[in-house]
Amino acid sequence: MAVNGSVHKRKTSNGHVPEPVQIVIDESRREAGMPDSKPQGSLTQLVICVSGIYAAFLTWGILQERITTTQHGPPSAPEVFRYPLIINTMQSIFATLLAYVYNAITRSSYTDKPIFPSRAIISPLCLVALTSALASPFGYASLAHVDYITFILAKSCKLVPVMGLHVVLYGKRYPWQKYAVVALVTLGVAVFTLHQPSKKKSSNGNSVYGLTLLGINLIFDGLTNSTQDHVNAKFRPYSGPQMMCALNLLQTILTGTWLVIAPYIALTGIGHYLGMDLAGAEGEWAGAVAFVGRHPSVAYDVLGFAVCGAVGQLFIFYTLSVFGSLFLVTVTVTRKMLTMIISVLWFGHRLSAMQWVGVGCVFGGIAIEAELGKREKAARERAKRKKLT
Repeated sequence: MAVNGSVHKRKTSNGHVPEPVQIVIDESRREAGMPDSKPQGSLTQLVICVSGIYAAFLTWGILQERITTTQHGPPSAPEVFRYPLIINTMQSIFATLLAYVYNAITRSSYTDKPIFPSRAIISPLCLVALTSALASPFGYASLAHVDYITFILAKSCKLVPVMGLHVVLYGKRYPWQKYAVVALVTLGVAVFTLHQPSKKKSSNGNSVYGLTLLGINLIFDGLTNSTQDHVNAKFRPYSGPQMMCALNLLQTILTGTWLVIAPYIALTGIGHYLGMDLAGAEGEWAGAVAFVGRHPSVAYDVLGFAVCGAVGQLFIFYTLSVFGSLFLVTVTVTRKMLTMIISVLWFGHRLSAMQWVGVGCVFGGIAIEAELGKREKAARERAKRKKLT
């Protein structure tokens, strides 16, 4: 650092960026809530991060499928837990508490890392919380008409609606390679769906209805992710754990409010057309409590699901802060693949050869997307360092 505060613009003899310049780069990234350009994680941290994400979300996936597909009661009158807002509210409560504790432990002072740093950020955060709260009921409702493997595969294709909404809402343009990836992923989903065994399809079109619900879920997911990107870009510095706490708090308020007013609108039949079980005029909360009273084991599954989801989110943010986004993408993609494999083995699903081809197209496209992201990030880092030297 020169006397006047400027950075020495030179390179070292080995061609690397000098330490003062690297410090400036890393400080700017930290101010934006991003990890340092050179992750400093140890082998122990790597094991903790990977084990935490895998343990939390693989268990989360098993519990999700068990909650939404297990039939309870006598064979003559089986019933399935159909209360998605209860599941979401439980998870958002735990996630809010864990994120708040995480922020409180890691902040440098009492005023550091506020959950809502400004009034301007509240509106877009409310939009993200709303789209996230709306997405989940459609996803859970679709599980009554499509199998869990189809659900997981579709949820792995979030880049399709995210890119589409970025183009439509924000006028963003992508290189042709990104559109090719979207085409490959779409092809994979189409192949998987069209080669679904006929026994899974019903004559009344439930499979089409389920895919429609799943498509609506993905659109809301795309709105959620694209708006989150907008918040990250506009309101810097704003870290992931801060956003996690704020979004889950707002989502708890939204879903909690709905649970309170649901009994008053249950008689309108709106919930039926949305694929939501409002339990008649009782509302979802009373219906869920009555269900747990008949089948107490469900409560443990829902509680475990909520805890695993909240803990998994924290491990994601910790991994991002220590190792960066590229490593996180690798862990996330492999985790989804393992979730699908575990679902096949644990719950006895059967996939045809062409369906495995479809799965390969989807995860192959995701892997290509990760590699393209890696190259783009490397190019941005080189351009940033060149500008500073």
